[in-house]
Amino acid sequence: MRTIDKRLTAKLAPVLVKRAPTLTLAFDARCKSRLAATLDNGEEVALVMPRGTVLADGDMLVADDGGFVRVVAAAEDVLIVRAPSVRMLTRAAYHLGNRHTPVEVGADYLKLEADPVLEDMLKRLGVLVARESQPFQPETGAYGGGHKHGHDETFSEDYALAQKVFDEHHGHDHPHDHDHSSCGHDHHHHGHAHR
Repeated sequence: MRTIDKRLTAKLAPVLVKRAPTLTLAFDARCKSRLAATLDNGEEVALVMPRGTVLADGDMLVADDGGFVRVVAAAEDVLIVRAPSVRMLTRAAYHLGNRHTPVEVGADYLKLEADPVLEDMLKRLGVLVARESQPFQPETGAYGGGHKHGHDETFSEDYALAQKVFDEHHGHDHPHDHDHSSCGHDHHHHGHAHR
């Protein structure tokens, strides 16, 4: 049994990408660092990735024999959230983020794993929610825990901006008339503006 233990960061020739056997996985399986898996051609493999790795659709992996394998994001039950206004969609994103829900952010939609409780909450917020079967590729964390893909040029800029904003807010002394209690979360929520 081959062991797949590396993600390729370099670009491969399109013919090699096309020729590589595929490994189709749902999002929860793409988050596991250890996994017994079956390639789409029927070959049994062991996936052994560094802890914290989240595989994305199109990632190229390298097996212990030097062979390549291409990751395919499997279609799964998801909720597609759309809204008549940007404000309503942003509000829905806020409430999902407040619940630490993995969300894929599109130009005019949000996508999350199907969940009846969240579906009900979203409908109560007045947004349009549809159940579909599609691949799911949620955002990685902006304050760390994320990783850069060769096809994701914006990650380093997004991370640098998020870190700059965080440091500007938390890296200097300024008067507050509120406390930094965590409200049951491991991060801070601030409802104030600096003047």
